Amino acid sequence: DVQLQASGGGLVEDGGSLRLSCIVSGISFDYYGIGWFRQAPGKEREVVSCIDTGDNSTFYSDSVTGRFSISSDDHKSTVYLQMNGLKPEDTAVYFCAAARLPWSGWPVPVQEPGYNYWGQGTQVTVSS
Repeated sequence: DVQLQASGGGLVEDGGSLRLSCIVSGISFDYYGIGWFRQAPGKEREVVSCIDTGDNSTFYSDSVTGRFSISSDDHKSTVYLQMNGLKPEDTAVYFCAAARLPWSGWPVPVQEPGYNYWGQGTQVTVSS
């Protein structure tokens, strides 16, 4: 049974930091990419960042490049999203998801249809 459990959200002030965690169980990190997505009220869900846990290649959306950092701890089966310099426009529910890759090194998808499993969201609220 595949499960992804996201946590670490909360309320922070403009310019603050949070670290989200996504604990993954039931799959092998070697053949999956993990992505973070977010959905703000009234908006569509969008990709934030992705990582191939096999070769640690990463992707960041333009809106978070330079402020967010994604990493993985294979021993803990956990992917982290360190968010610094948070802005009110980062306010959203953040989701983690897993994408099955044909082999390690296959480009991690940056769109929702490429993902097979989703966790529940964690709310991030940035006050101005």
